[in-house]
Amino acid sequence: MVVTSLRRYPVKSMGGEALASAELDHRGLHGDRWYAVVDGDGRFASVKDTRRFRRRDAVVRYTASTTADGQVEVRSDDTSWLVGDPLLDRHLTSAMGSEQRILPEAAVPHQDAGAVSLVGTATIAWCAARWGGSDDPRRLRVNIVVETQTPFIEETWVGHQIALGSAALTVVERIPRCRMIDVQQDGTSPRAPWLRSLGSERDLYLAVYADVSRPGVITLGDEISVL
Repeated sequence: MVVTSLRRYPVKSMGGEALASAELDHRGLHGDRWYAVVDGDGRFASVKDTRRFRRRDAVVRYTASTTADGQVEVRSDDTSWLVGDPLLDRHLTSAMGSEQRILPEAAVPHQDAGAVSLVGTATIAWCAARWGGSDDPRRLRVNIVVETQTPFIEETWVGHQIALGSAALTVVERIPRCRMIDVQQDGTSPRAPWLRSLGSERDLYLAVYADVSRPGVITLGDEISVL
């Protein structure tokens, strides 16, 4: 088993960026979801409504990436801004209908329930074969994709450590999914919905969360060892 994809999302709920290698710290991939679009009530822009999130579907029309000097650039169509530019916050406010700001993580964590998200290629292929639509892992917004032969094998790693590159992860739980997997976002179109079938057949679980037990660097092609 090897790492086939690494993806970071500098701004929560926006499109992300592909990486050839990534540094893992205690939060996960360095810089992942460090920023979020926040309204006047302190709730994060998303495609769902919860205590932490407020539904702002426009957020998925933006893409965030990291510049060579470490700044975060947000793009919408042919326009781009650096995070911290007041014009970006004004653009988001106009697009979402209420005051919005991009803010760094503070008291409320931007990560959901685990530092890193991971899925196997066989799992994605199984879902696409069973329910149709795209097998592009971007629809799941995971950080790490691992080449696997057995669907859902990553779920058997819950409670175990995995080593990859110079880092190690502890797989902590399966991920309950939301409507984001059926939304056109991050440069991919789902083409067929999965959420209803996922709920009836798998209790909404798809992919796994892991915490960082040993910081380090991971690179495309790194082998995965289950400890």
